[in-house]
This record gives sequence, C-alpha cells and structure tokens, in this order.
Amino acid sequence: MNKDITLVILAAGMGSRFGGLKQVESMGPNGEFIIDYSIYDAIKAGFNKVVFLIKKENYKIFKETIGHRVENKIKVEYCFQKNDNVPEEYKIPITRIKPLGTAHAILCCKSKIKEPFMIINADDFYGRDAFMKAAEYLRNMDSISRPYHYGMVCYLAKNTITENGSVKRGVVKIENKKLKKITESSVKKVDNKLIANPLSDEEMFEISENESVSMNMLLFSPSIFKYIKEKFPAFLEKNKYNLDRAEYLIPDVLFDSIKDNYASVDIINTNATWYGVTYREDEDAVKIALRKMIKKGKYENHLWGGEE
Repeated sequence: MNKDITLVILAAGMGSRFGGLKQVESMGPNGEFIIDYSIYDAIKAGFNKVVFLIKKENYKIFKETIGHRVENKIKVEYCFQKNDNVPEEYKIPITRIKPLGTAHAILCCKSKIKEPFMIINADDFYGRDAFMKAAEYLRNMDSISRPYHYGMVCYLAKNTITENGSVKRGVVKIENKKLKKITESSVKKVDNKLIANPLSDEEMFEISENESVSMNMLLFSPSIFKYIKEKFPAFLEKNKYNLDRAEYLIPDVLFDSIKDNYASVDIINTNATWYGVTYREDEDAVKIALRKMIKKGKYENHLWGGEE
C-alpha cells in the first residue's frame, strides 16, 4: 500500500534580487512556472498532496494560476505565513515585510500535515532524481523511534551554481552518511574556484566542485512541529531587539535538533542539476534548460496537457 507523503512548497518570500514575485514567472514554453515542474516531478515520484505556504495577499494569484492547473492532478492545500502564532509579549514591527523565516513557515503548516513531508523552495528546480529518492525515503520513514530520523537531499556544489552572482547554499559536512555540520553560506565562482562566504562570522573558505550542499530540500515526520514550536520562544527572546530582521531558519533548528539528540539527519545524495532564477539574468538559462529537457522527452511540451 502506498504511504501518504506530502510536498510543502515554501513560497511566502518575495524575490527581491530577481525583481518581482518570481514564484509565478513563466519559464516553460506554455506559461509553466518552475513550481509546475516541481509538482510534476513530485507526482511522478508518488507524492499525493501539495501544500503551498504563501502570503495571504498572494492567495488569489496562486489559486488562479498554478493551483488551477494542478488541483485535478493532486490534492492541494494552502497555508499562510502570518504572525498570529507569535506570543503576545513579542511584537513584530508592522514595518516588517519579509516573513519570519523557513522554520516559522513550516510551523504555519502544522494544521494541514499529519504525514511524512518534504519542503522545497518555490523558485528552485530540483530535478526528477531528487524527488524519486526523497519519496522513497519518506515512504520508509519511521515516525515513532527516537531520536527521530529526518532527511536532507544534497547536491554536488558544481550543479547548483549560477554564472550571474552568488547563491545561498548550506555547505554540508557528513559523517557516516549523516549530517554532521551545515554552514549556511553565500557561494560564488571566483576565478574558476568556488568560494563560500558563511552568513555567520566565520571566514570565507574554498569548496570543491564535488562538495555536498543543501538547498532546503528537507524531509520530516510531523514530529518536527513539536520541536520547532518548543524552540520558537527562545529564538524570539534572543532576537527581541532585532525582530524587524531576524529569521527563524530551518537549517539552524535542524542542527539544534541533532545537538539535543532529538533527531538525526540522513544524507540523500543526488546527481541532479539545479536551475533557478536567483537573478533576472538567470531567466534565459532556465528556459533553455527546460526546452532541452522537453526535447529529450523528460517533460511534455504542454506539461499538464493541451494542444500541441
């Protein structure tokens, strides 16, 4: 019997560097978004529900575009990233536009998810191989044993770079096929070398082309909600004078869960190639790559059917 597994697409962030709401920018030959291809690959891999985590003000555009296209292919749910789950003693400045971060985003989906699930970014193309391996892991996930076992899909660094600037990647250290450390970094190719500039106070360092990196393709059982909720007040207290900018990020929470022996994180390797629109200049490269994959028969020209 097939096990229910859910795809959560984090789409509450606005693409400031890209210059617009990049999650709904047409990339395919017939108006498809990058999200379309992610959902298509997820369905092929056996996912049977998708949850869109969005800003409430973007509900109409998502519902009328991508939601309308896929709602007869897979069960669709919507969640909104709002601050109504923030304790009253902490006031989020009304001037803040950016969401509170990816861990907070996942917490906002709690009421919609009772089964193993995977999160991805809305504006990244992850590749079929990654979805197939992730689905297999989720179907075999043990949601009872402690510490809990979560998963992280890792890419070769060389397969996740744009020629148009730096990209945010988690540089991963692995021990016995499990996550040992993750360093959130801005990675850029400089003189044919890959340089990682940590988002913390650590010094820049060079990574090899075959280094493992994470792009927020993470796999969980619902047990993660309890841990995120328990750690949220400590994050708010630590950042109470910086709540206009601070972000509650899932890589940080994940690493804390390992230190607390709440969970271990299995590494799932993929040779898939990332495509994304971090910058406006990336757009043409993504469109060309999709057309090549269509020509090879990986995707239909009309992804969800229609006239040829």
